[in-house]
Amino acid sequence: MSGGSLLQFAGHAFHALADRALFWPRHAALIVADLHLEKGSWYAAHGQPLPPYDSHDTLDRLARLTAETGARAIWCLGDSFHDRDAASRIAPAIADRLHRLAASAQLLWIAGNHDGLSGGAWGGAVADELVVDGVVLRHECRADEQRPEISGHFHPKLRLAARGRNVARACFAGDDRRLILPAFGSLTGGLDVGDPAIARNFPGDYCAMLVAQGRLLSFPCRRETGYDATENGAASG
Repeated sequence: MSGGSLLQFAGHAFHALADRALFWPRHAALIVADLHLEKGSWYAAHGQPLPPYDSHDTLDRLARLTAETGARAIWCLGDSFHDRDAASRIAPAIADRLHRLAASAQLLWIAGNHDGLSGGAWGGAVADELVVDGVVLRHECRADEQRPEISGHFHPKLRLAARGRNVARACFAGDDRRLILPAFGSLTGGLDVGDPAIARNFPGDYCAMLVAQGRLLSFPCRRETGYDATENGAASG
């Protein structure tokens, strides 16, 4: 991990990872949100056949990050499964991989609005939320929460004008008290980080953050005017 990806939040040091995850060295914890496992099979069941590889790809990336960071804990912040019926479609190979993941690390499934508490069927513990060192980890941020909070749910994405072309990248969204993670799943879309649905979760200005070439770049977001979606708008973290 690059030191340039260091993210200070609520008095704690984290590493923002380019592959849409957060690592907390103090607890050797890999934090991810919105895996949406079995989304491809959900589409297939509803008449839109997609290649059935999204769950494998998501778990490949999760296993790689676990090995690279040396994580001893994996905290999944909700919507780990695309729907409440995923158990009826999940392939034996995917179920086996989840069992092995739970055996290799302290796996915690936090409930989301899509998956409920279904993750516990494949090992690990389940909870509505987790509080660690005064930081609340849950699926969707709460407007009335006064403690520092890390969540997912919104799939924030930053759209940039870079070197004469437009690009879109999954990003973190945060201020001093609230941090929203990008969606980790391989078959997940994204919501513009300046969209009112995201902006209204912050009392004032906030930042869109992403890792590029080992550096954490930060783009200021104004509640009223959006964000500076150019290379000139970025500052290194």
